[in-house]
Amino acid sequence: MNSEEQPQKPSGIQAFRRALLRGLGLVLPPLLTVLILIWVLTTVQNYVLMPVESTARYVVSMAIRDVRQTMPDAKPGDETAMLDNQVYHRTANGNWIPEYVYTTVQDNLHDQPIPYSGAAIYQEYVQIRFLQRRYTIPSLLCIFVLILYFTGKFVAIGVGRILWTASERQILHRLPVVRNVYSSVKQVTDFLLNDRELEFTRVVAVEYPRKGIWSLGFVTSESLLDIRSVANEPVMTVLIPTSPMPATGFTVNVKKSETVDLNISLDQALQFIVSCGVVVPDHQMTREVANRISTQIAEAQQNGMHEDDQEPVEQSPPFVQK
Repeated sequence: MNSEEQPQKPSGIQAFRRALLRGLGLVLPPLLTVLILIWVLTTVQNYVLMPVESTARYVVSMAIRDVRQTMPDAKPGDETAMLDNQVYHRTANGNWIPEYVYTTVQDNLHDQPIPYSGAAIYQEYVQIRFLQRRYTIPSLLCIFVLILYFTGKFVAIGVGRILWTASERQILHRLPVVRNVYSSVKQVTDFLLNDRELEFTRVVAVEYPRKGIWSLGFVTSESLLDIRSVANEPVMTVLIPTSPMPATGFTVNVKKSETVDLNISLDQALQFIVSCGVVVPDHQMTREVANRISTQIAEAQQNGMHEDDQEPVEQSPPFVQK
């Protein structure tokens, strides 16, 4: 007498592990996004904003500061003195600075001790008065945009392009470690920002690197005249990107009759390449695969709703026939 095999319910540890992984899959992407944004902002603040502020604070304070070593009418123990109808305040190291500068710094430092010297107090005054973040950040963004604009205009002309190419070849491409990092970064930025590559709106499939193996490619041009003459038919130049970094790849010249136009967008093709074929557009899936994926998603959601409410059930011993 054989009993039907009943599907085993997950144990408490398996249910906990499955719920933990499911929660981690939901929380990890936004958490990593926030961490990356925080890292970028911290890097910009530590290596761009703070050095620029320090330099500007020192330069402006040197230009406007009024620090005096002695006051003619001051007596020992006096904290303030008058000079040319201006009230001066004595600092901890014996310097004399205008009263309004000292008061402004003292009122804005709150519980922090006031700087020791007159020069340091002036730097704090410049920071409080002129270099507040609501002024410096928009100013730096405007300056950065202007620098990018004028740099692009300069490189667009012939002389600028020649100078930039020569500097890359003579300096950046000759440094042992820098040239490898620079070349990789330049490939990525050129792929994302270059105007010509952004024109790749036609996606095709090519039998590459051999017959029977299909690769995705982006049509870049109508190929060379000599190649079209030898082939005696239209030929296309196709960029075959590599996974998972589509910034690198191979340029091939293929007969137009040997390519297959794909009904997918450039973004969908990039997602397919970066994910190594995991992310497939919905309209490119077979009906069987789409139904199976939908069923799996529905079953996972249903199991997730009831999994936490179920208590682990002890398994009865197997039926033994005497």
